[in-house]
Amino acid sequence: MSNNIDFYFDVISPYAYIAYKKIATYKKIIFNYKPIFLGGLHNLTNITPPAFNKFKMKNMKNDCNIIAKKNNIEFNWNSKFPINSLHIMRGYLYVNEDKKKDYLHYFFEAYWRDNKDLSNKENIINILDLLKIDNSLFFNSINKKKIKNKLIKLTNDAFEKEIFGTPTFIINNKIFWGQDRLEYALEEINN
Repeated sequence: MSNNIDFYFDVISPYAYIAYKKIATYKKIIFNYKPIFLGGLHNLTNITPPAFNKFKMKNMKNDCNIIAKKNNIEFNWNSKFPINSLHIMRGYLYVNEDKKKDYLHYFFEAYWRDNKDLSNKENIINILDLLKIDNSLFFNSINKKKIKNKLIKLTNDAFEKEIFGTPTFIINNKIFWGQDRLEYALEEINN
């Protein structure tokens, strides 16, 4: 049995943020971060995201607030939700391995804790400055075919595994969808 859990995520997902905060507390488990473009995955699966259904959206806001409070996670619904996360997710693939952890931290926190508009290029540049990443090189690189294709492949691979949303965890070839299924994925380690 494995103690490695694949964690499929997109910064745009509030539930992925909550899962991200939860998995940070597990020090003995290895989480393999698998970035995908959720908008592209929704297109592949022909799913209308909850953000475009007013009843689901209202429930999702309430649900996230309840879950965050119960788990002592600082959370603020982003007033610019949803945004196109394509550049952010490509950026995660672009940054060096030693910056990935901080990159993800700053972007998740900016969007889901600090209510920053990450569709605003200046806000992205501010985060890149904190990370000491050259912003002109960043924006040039994330628009190159190599990075574009890498995110497309990761998203298509997720679709081929029958993943339809984030967060999704995979361990021992079993899929666990949703932040509330993290515990089930962890239990799979002992099975």
